[in-house]
Amino acid sequence: MGIEKKIILLLGGARSGKSSFAQELAKKSAAKVLFVATASAGDEDMRQRIQKHRQGRPAAWRTLEASDHLGHQIEEHVGDAQLVVIDCITLLVNNLFGHYDEKQFETLDDSILEQQVAEEIGELQACLKNLGASFIIVSNELGLGVVPDNRTARLFRDILGRTNQRLAQSADEVYLMVAGIPLQLKPARG
Repeated sequence: MGIEKKIILLLGGARSGKSSFAQELAKKSAAKVLFVATASAGDEDMRQRIQKHRQGRPAAWRTLEASDHLGHQIEEHVGDAQLVVIDCITLLVNNLFGHYDEKQFETLDDSILEQQVAEEIGELQACLKNLGASFIIVSNELGLGVVPDNRTARLFRDILGRTNQRLAQSADEVYLMVAGIPLQLKPARG
């Protein structure tokens, strides 16, 4: 990645190799890294996964655990980091959905959640512009599967899909991870 400021978006399904590829890119850059983890430990399994991820990151990397207001928190904690790795946008959107219980989703106006996510991503995009650091952003691509069987899951898929589109527009490079193999989508090769 060198010194040039760059925004890279990594998309893919579960266990497609997104996080591993993000970490490989960050290690190869030799930059000072701020790793932004968006996961919240809602149960024991998630606590164990978070701990495993913490142990797998290089000791020299600083970590910011942030479940919302990512843009402001990154700006506040970036320090001398030259590269910010955000893992992941899917969990960030999930955290916003987590402010509501299942019964609220039965009557919740879709536009409320859409607006909350749009504000969160707008704040992040402002951060991308304001800082001199490069970014590697990880998110799930959910549009390749079947149509979910419930309203909440369909709403989540739709909002995350639009969020990924917004981030892809801001990105200099976009990769789709498939079975651990990065397929470069932007800029298109050839």
